[in-house]
Amino acid sequence: MILEMNMPEPQNLFFTDRATVFVDVILPLALANTYTYRIPVEWNDKIQVGVRVMVQFGKNKIYSAIVKQITKEAPKHYEAKYILDIIDEKPIVDGAQLQLWDWISDYYMCSLGEVMQAALPSALKLASETKIASAIPEDFDRSTLTDKEYLIIEALEVAGELKVNDIVKLLSQKSVFPILKAMFDKGIILISEEITERYKPKTKVFFSFAPEFRDEDGKRNLLDALNRAPKQQDAVLGFMQLLKKGVDVTRQMIMEASGCGSGAITALVDKGVFQVKEKVVSRFQGEDLELEADFEFNDNQKCVFDEIHQCFETRDVTLLHGVTASGKTQLYIRLIEEALARGNSALYLLPEIALTSQITARLKLHFGDKLGVYHSKFNDNERAEVWHKVMKNEFKVIVGARSSVFLPFQDLGIIIVDEEHESSYKQYDPAPRYHARDTAIYLGYIHQTKVLLGSATPSIESFYNAKSKKYGFVQLLERFGQAQLPEIHIVDIPQEGRKENMFSYFSGTLLKAIEGALERKEQVILFQNRRGHTTIIQCNTCGFVAKCVNCDVSMTYHKSSNMMHCHYCGHVEPPIKICPACGMPHIESKGFGTERVEEELELLMPNVRIGRLDLDSTKGKNGFDKIIGAFDEHEFDILIGTQMVAKGLDFGRVSLIGIINADTMINFPDFRAYERAFSLFLQVAGRAGRREAGGQVIIQTYTPKHRVLEQVVAHDYQAMFDTEIIERKNFAYPPFYRVIRIDIKHMDIQKCYDGAKKFASGLRQQLGSRVLGPETPLVGRVRNYFIQTITLKIERNNISIVKVKDLIKLVKNDFIADKANTGSRIVIDVDPY
Repeated sequence: MILEMNMPEPQNLFFTDRATVFVDVILPLALANTYTYRIPVEWNDKIQVGVRVMVQFGKNKIYSAIVKQITKEAPKHYEAKYILDIIDEKPIVDGAQLQLWDWISDYYMCSLGEVMQAALPSALKLASETKIASAIPEDFDRSTLTDKEYLIIEALEVAGELKVNDIVKLLSQKSVFPILKAMFDKGIILISEEITERYKPKTKVFFSFAPEFRDEDGKRNLLDALNRAPKQQDAVLGFMQLLKKGVDVTRQMIMEASGCGSGAITALVDKGVFQVKEKVVSRFQGEDLELEADFEFNDNQKCVFDEIHQCFETRDVTLLHGVTASGKTQLYIRLIEEALARGNSALYLLPEIALTSQITARLKLHFGDKLGVYHSKFNDNERAEVWHKVMKNEFKVIVGARSSVFLPFQDLGIIIVDEEHESSYKQYDPAPRYHARDTAIYLGYIHQTKVLLGSATPSIESFYNAKSKKYGFVQLLERFGQAQLPEIHIVDIPQEGRKENMFSYFSGTLLKAIEGALERKEQVILFQNRRGHTTIIQCNTCGFVAKCVNCDVSMTYHKSSNMMHCHYCGHVEPPIKICPACGMPHIESKGFGTERVEEELELLMPNVRIGRLDLDSTKGKNGFDKIIGAFDEHEFDILIGTQMVAKGLDFGRVSLIGIINADTMINFPDFRAYERAFSLFLQVAGRAGRREAGGQVIIQTYTPKHRVLEQVVAHDYQAMFDTEIIERKNFAYPPFYRVIRIDIKHMDIQKCYDGAKKFASGLRQQLGSRVLGPETPLVGRVRNYFIQTITLKIERNNISIVKVKDLIKLVKNDFIADKANTGSRIVIDVDPY
């Protein structure tokens, strides 16, 4: 039963009398409260809740702020300043969004200003320090510019970019924001823009015979005509064999079937024998399939679809537990179509939109121009454009990453959270440290709409909520079509070593499987969840370890840059050859990342084409798509990667997955380590196997009898859940307890420790043993700030979490007011893991 709730009406108050009107505004700053300003009487009939106003805060700073409330009451403790201008004619933030902002601020213990910073695209957050650049096209008619616009464009073309303060001085007026907004709407300026890659659907070129060569006589005449071009004749024969299989034929397939080179195929295209056609493709279910705008459910999908509707009758949230390649996306599409048929809109959340562009391509076929995409790969102006189109209801379907929960949805009819278990939905820094899945559930509550959570390996919390009837629960445990689950084999590294069957980081079992796959012209993915070349640089004489100067963490050597990198603060320095402690040259490399795996494999298999997919190799524009595209076109035989390969795409030719060292994931010091390891191993395993035949997964480990690995081999999610849920209950972790983490940071280690003890003592007076710490976290210093962590474990029954948060705020305020704590930073993270 959906809860009835009284939604706040949008406060479009028009004060047409001469009364003095005040507005409470949200500034894009970490302020504890809203701030009140006075409205000039002549603007009383223009002011509305949700519009941006230009205000001065502090001595010289000017910001655009969001009007949260209109009132006739003046502030009691200070004299309200006048607003400088009203930027918008209509609200850009509606009542539902403000309600969501309030909830995020309260639940995640952050300021409304921090929520505003996360929610609004940069192009909508004008401030005195905002940078402006020219984007005027060459063919733009400059005679249409006003005098002030012309002056700004001329100055921008000379200076390159200007701050808003510079434009204020240029025009000798404070009210420049409406001018800049008008110029932005015309598309002739860029506001705080960072150029990033735009989404492009995956396309592929397919070949067909020209019409005159499609019948038997035409083919016979063609082969006779190519007697003097044997390579081209071989290409035609290979192509004809492929056509008999009823598949769409690519250039690579012709080359493999005929043994000819690319030049022969190009010559046949030039002669008009082959016709080429570019199609949008997807990599669903392990093969490149031309996307179809229509499809039919199989029997399992029909049953599950009906069950989802039954769950929605009694539950607001439903969990869909569906194995990989079971057809969950088709269920999502039908649910979205139903929402649109009712006149509603839809939100489809993905953990990392840049890694799942094929889903966007598929949705484009169904929803066309009604589909909008929203994520960090778009520049600021594009994000602002999507914001306005959602507000105008031009985009009815939004597919996006976690920040898309902040969009101004109209008549939201369904929310789908795909891969709901993914940690990418959690924002860790900066505030608000929100979780998009949980925020989406509250967004559904605000809009009185249904939420579907989907995953092959659901989070423990979501599965527990489903089992305890808080959520509806539906399972789809059979793969679509003839797809088979891969066979998983465990390799005992110590035992292989005793048999002298280890070659660098590779067991003989894995190497033999790789060779077999390559002989069959299949592809291999190797997984190592560490990037870089060497994870530890150590002196063999005195034991010195090269550490970051800013953080308490060892430096990682990257062969690609020939530098040592800190993965926490970004510090870079040259590799050491002489120990700075003892002066000896006995420097050893310990630990290994993807670069080292690539290097060692090249020595073992010099003739094999190897690619690498990690954060370092995908930094450039379209870096991810280029590597994935090259692998898909079989330019690489083996792809070595971090967990990116688990979140990415399936390929028809991949028959083998090798996990180089499973123990780095299993033995991570985190109560979620086993859950995440199980999920990641199954996700990686899901990359293996063609649509019609199962693949093979080889996991190398020092602990072959570990229960998580046994559960992975059996594909037994239920067994993993049953063991984990007992551990969570015994040791007071979610879903039975709420966890709040408080980090106290200071550049002085003693002041950090003393401050943390004082903070914990203030909490312990009321909460007792629920307060753990302070203690030093795994990495005790980052960017020259020492860290002490206090952990609160709050049971879900018999205690008010609201009162606990009020206590934390009270202790925090007392802590900040004490001058002895000057220089300390406090970071509060609700549901931190």
